[in-house]
Amino acid sequence: MAYEVPALPYPYDSLAPTIDEETMHLHHDKHHQAYVDKANAALEGTEWADKPIEEVITNLSSLPDDIKGPVRNNGGGHYNHSLFWESMTPGGSELSGELADAIAAKFGSVDEFKEKFEAAGVGQFGSGWAWLVVDGGELAIVSTANQDSPLTDGKTPLLGNDVWEHAYYLTYKNARPAYLKAWWDVVNWDVVAERYAAAK
Repeated sequence: MAYEVPALPYPYDSLAPTIDEETMHLHHDKHHQAYVDKANAALEGTEWADKPIEEVITNLSSLPDDIKGPVRNNGGGHYNHSLFWESMTPGGSELSGELADAIAAKFGSVDEFKEKFEAAGVGQFGSGWAWLVVDGGELAIVSTANQDSPLTDGKTPLLGNDVWEHAYYLTYKNARPAYLKAWWDVVNWDVVAERYAAAK
């Protein structure tokens, strides 16, 4: 069954002022849709066409060489963005409980974690993502280029922020650090905590 862009779990204008309504329409309706269309086209007629996108991205090295690149870029774009929309909620939610404790234990404090995560996003040259992942049972911060996914490297993504310019340029122009800092106001930590519990 062909992939589809999931509906946003909140209205397009509800993440403002952190992310403006026009950006949400362009990002979700145009950019994500293009990734889905191209991923479906690349996988059509192959044994991978009906498999969940997570399985395809995790097993990228097993795909035929002629579609590996298009699936990496567009299948990755579909997976990363599906995770991204779910990772946000109007007004954000509170980081607490087991995940908060694990983050503080690993990175020194929640504030230090946020600084390191923002630095990973700022330091990603060109387009890409900053991630909180589980790697070998441990929390880690990584960044990936373009639409590469931590899944391909055997890591489990818990939280990812899109640092492609289309994710923030209408509001923040070239000030990527300001976008990364503001983004915490809309993070859905409840969903991230669920992913953490499942990853353990």
